[in-house]
Amino acid sequence: MAAKVEIYTWSSCPFCIRAKQLLRKKGVEFTEYGIDGDEAARAQMAERANGGRSLPQIFINDAHIGGCDDIHTLEYEGKLDNLLIAPSGV
Repeated sequence: MAAKVEIYTWSSCPFCIRAKQLLRKKGVEFTEYGIDGDEAARAQMAERANGGRSLPQIFINDAHIGGCDDIHTLEYEGKLDNLLIAPSGV
């Protein structure tokens, strides 16, 4: 079973596009929250992201991963695939 992946984005954000490209390249299904101009949604995202307001904000199995650079670093370090496996019992 695959991990639950969520990503908060803006439609024209190049970092959002790049992060989604990586996830798609890996065949990962994800839930995208397009929050263009929605300050209430951005505030909700920031609360989940420990104050992070930049985009994208990525969560795997409800754990905050960070943004575009963070997910690419995990991939480069060979750690992303392990995160993309659903935890036991899910």
